[in-house]
Amino acid sequence: MRNYLFIFLGAVSLLLGLVGILVPVLPTTPFVLLAAALFIRSSDRLYGWLVSSRLFGGRIKKFREQGGMTMKEKASAIALMWAMIGLTSVLAGFSIYVIALGAAGTIVMGLVIRTSSSGK
Repeated sequence: MRNYLFIFLGAVSLLLGLVGILVPVLPTTPFVLLAAALFIRSSDRLYGWLVSSRLFGGRIKKFREQGGMTMKEKASAIALMWAMIGLTSVLAGFSIYVIALGAAGTIVMGLVIRTSSSGK
Protein backbone atom coordinates (compact mmCIF):
# COMPACT_ATOMS: atom_id res chain seq x y z
CA MET A 1 0.00 0.00 0.00
CA ARG A 2 2.87 2.37 0.84
CA ASN A 3 4.42 1.84 -2.60
CA TYR A 4 1.18 2.86 -4.31
CA LEU A 5 0.98 6.00 -2.18
CA PHE A 6 4.58 6.93 -3.01
CA ILE A 7 3.98 6.27 -6.72
CA PHE A 8 0.87 8.45 -6.66
CA LEU A 9 2.64 11.26 -4.77
CA GLY A 10 5.64 10.97 -7.09
CA ALA A 11 3.40 11.27 -10.14
CA VAL A 12 1.65 14.32 -8.66
CA SER A 13 5.00 15.87 -7.81
CA LEU A 14 6.33 15.23 -11.31
CA LEU A 15 3.18 16.72 -12.81
CA LEU A 16 3.63 19.84 -10.66
CA GLY A 17 7.24 20.02 -11.81
CA LEU A 18 6.14 19.85 -15.45
CA VAL A 19 3.55 22.57 -14.85
CA GLY A 20 6.31 24.60 -13.17
CA ILE A 21 8.14 24.76 -16.49
CA LEU A 22 5.28 26.87 -17.84
CA VAL A 23 4.00 28.63 -14.70
CA PRO A 24 6.52 31.10 -13.32
CA VAL A 25 5.57 30.94 -9.62
CA LEU A 26 5.75 27.14 -9.46
CA PRO A 27 9.31 25.80 -9.06
CA THR A 28 10.27 22.82 -11.20
CA THR A 29 13.41 21.38 -9.62
CA PRO A 30 12.12 20.73 -6.07
CA PHE A 31 9.09 18.86 -7.41
CA VAL A 32 11.19 16.76 -9.79
CA LEU A 33 13.66 15.93 -7.01
CA LEU A 34 10.77 14.99 -4.74
CA ALA A 35 9.35 12.74 -7.48
CA ALA A 36 12.75 11.06 -7.82
CA ALA A 37 12.96 10.51 -4.06
CA LEU A 38 9.46 9.01 -3.99
CA PHE A 39 10.06 6.81 -7.03
CA ILE A 40 13.36 5.45 -5.71
CA ARG A 41 11.46 4.26 -2.61
CA SER A 42 8.59 2.71 -4.53
CA SER A 43 9.37 1.78 -8.14
CA ASP A 44 12.73 0.99 -9.69
CA ARG A 45 11.13 1.19 -13.13
CA LEU A 46 9.69 4.70 -12.64
CA TYR A 47 12.90 5.94 -11.02
CA GLY A 48 14.93 4.52 -13.91
CA TRP A 49 12.60 6.15 -16.41
CA LEU A 50 12.89 9.53 -14.65
CA VAL A 51 16.68 9.55 -14.36
CA SER A 52 17.06 8.43 -17.97
CA SER A 53 14.76 11.15 -19.29
CA ARG A 54 16.41 13.83 -21.42
CA LEU A 55 14.50 16.58 -19.64
CA PHE A 56 15.27 15.77 -15.99
CA GLY A 57 17.80 12.94 -15.85
CA GLY A 58 20.93 15.08 -15.90
CA ARG A 59 19.70 17.35 -13.12
CA ILE A 60 18.81 14.44 -10.86
CA LYS A 61 22.13 12.67 -11.43
CA LYS A 62 24.10 15.87 -10.80
CA PHE A 63 22.13 16.54 -7.61
CA ARG A 64 22.82 13.02 -6.34
CA GLU A 65 26.53 13.15 -7.23
CA GLN A 66 27.06 16.53 -5.60
CA GLY A 67 24.77 15.90 -2.63
CA GLY A 68 22.76 19.04 -3.36
CA MET A 69 22.86 22.25 -5.36
CA THR A 70 25.93 24.46 -5.31
CA MET A 71 25.47 27.86 -3.69
CA LYS A 72 25.75 29.48 -7.14
CA GLU A 73 23.01 27.23 -8.55
CA LYS A 74 20.78 27.87 -5.56
CA ALA A 75 21.30 31.65 -5.75
CA SER A 76 20.55 31.59 -9.49
CA ALA A 77 17.39 29.55 -8.93
CA ILE A 78 16.15 31.88 -6.20
CA ALA A 79 16.91 34.97 -8.30
CA LEU A 80 15.08 33.48 -11.27
CA MET A 81 12.12 32.55 -9.07
CA TRP A 82 11.86 36.13 -7.78
CA ALA A 83 12.16 37.54 -11.30
CA MET A 84 9.30 35.30 -12.44
CA ILE A 85 7.21 36.24 -9.39
CA GLY A 86 7.72 39.91 -10.24
CA LEU A 87 6.89 39.36 -13.91
CA THR A 88 3.77 37.42 -13.03
CA SER A 89 2.66 40.15 -10.63
CA VAL A 90 3.12 42.81 -13.28
CA LEU A 91 1.41 40.86 -16.06
CA ALA A 92 -1.44 39.44 -13.97
CA GLY A 93 -1.96 42.53 -11.86
CA PHE A 94 -0.53 42.82 -8.39
CA SER A 95 -1.84 40.03 -6.21
CA ILE A 96 -0.81 39.41 -2.64
CA TYR A 97 -1.61 35.73 -3.23
CA VAL A 98 0.91 35.47 -6.07
CA ILE A 99 3.56 37.16 -3.95
CA ALA A 100 2.76 34.95 -0.92
CA LEU A 101 2.79 31.75 -2.98
CA GLY A 102 6.04 32.72 -4.65
CA ALA A 103 7.64 33.71 -1.35
CA ALA A 104 6.58 30.43 0.26
CA GLY A 105 7.96 28.42 -2.66
CA THR A 106 11.22 30.32 -2.62
CA ILE A 107 11.67 29.94 1.13
CA VAL A 108 10.89 26.22 1.02
CA MET A 109 13.26 25.71 -1.89
CA GLY A 110 15.98 27.66 -0.10
CA LEU A 111 15.60 25.69 3.12
CA VAL A 112 14.77 22.18 1.88
CA ILE A 113 17.17 21.74 -1.03
CA ARG A 114 20.61 20.89 0.33
CA THR A 115 23.54 23.11 -0.50
CA SER A 116 26.65 21.35 -1.69
CA SER A 117 30.16 22.70 -1.46
CA SER A 118 31.10 20.59 -4.48
CA GLY A 119 31.53 22.44 -7.74
CA LYS A 120 31.58 19.41 -10.09
